Amino acid sequence: MTNEPSYLKLYREGVLAVRVSQSLDMLASCSLCPRNCRVDRLSGEKGFCRTGRKAPVASRGAHFGEESPLVGSLGSGTIFFSSCNLLCSFCQNDDISHGGAGVQVEPENLASMMLSLAGQGCHNINFVTPTHVVPQILEGLVIAASHGLNVPLVYNCGGYENLETLKILDGVIDIYMPDFKFWDNQWALYTCGVKDYRERACEAMREMHRQVGDLVVSEAGTAVRGLLVRHLVMPGSVAGTAEIMDFLAREISTDTYVNIMDQYRPCHGAVGDKKIGRRITGAEYGEALEAATKAGLGRLDGRRRLWPV
Repeated sequence: MTNEPSYLKLYREGVLAVRVSQSLDMLASCSLCPRNCRVDRLSGEKGFCRTGRKAPVASRGAHFGEESPLVGSLGSGTIFFSSCNLLCSFCQNDDISHGGAGVQVEPENLASMMLSLAGQGCHNINFVTPTHVVPQILEGLVIAASHGLNVPLVYNCGGYENLETLKILDGVIDIYMPDFKFWDNQWALYTCGVKDYRERACEAMREMHRQVGDLVVSEAGTAVRGLLVRHLVMPGSVAGTAEIMDFLAREISTDTYVNIMDQYRPCHGAVGDKKIGRRITGAEYGEALEAATKAGLGRLDGRRRLWPV
């Protein structure tokens, strides 16, 4: 079958079920992400992400605000998971990540959500903040695949990933969409409480690209497979945009599809912060675009804000 999602082959061969078992083993002494909390989530213990055995889902639906290759004409089928393995102080979805909005679901419920979104015509299933619930996603996917799910899967994450977890997802995920938030670890420590964000994000990008390559788009204009990187421009060059763009061009690919995002606004713990408590300027966003072009990146997401002069 042309452009068949890669997870279907793994399902037919029985490999997908093996990946479920492997990921559940990691959940027993949780090492899904680099925080390595080592709590027994199978027994309901909770670590940094405050998530136990079941996946907490905040919302689901066809989303038309994502990148154009994901949205197409009928939307990206997003499933928003509650909580996160980063819990950034400036999170714009803090009610979901910090507040824990949503309900815990069984694998059958998760599978039903996937099938329902695909049945609506969504071009993909887009798992938003999935890092801390990879085993639960795989459990639901086995069920969904057995009932005919046949659309690409999107792994929409914060970039702070464990290589062992990503390798379990090899051949499962069709489209990786990580954030690359910071280059300088001092800002990751300041906002997310992690000392090694750059190192983990760099190795994650390399592994993701090894698995799926550059973004491939169908004749209809929708993403089929590949890597799509998001980068949020922050005030005062906090994010290290130039260094990140240089890394992507030099060590990943000059054909990397990049969405340089301009929507930063102070939210949650960033409100009133002297360092990140303001919106970015038009000049700062323009500098970010220039940095990408200077690095040699040519596939930039086409949406632009019309900044006032």
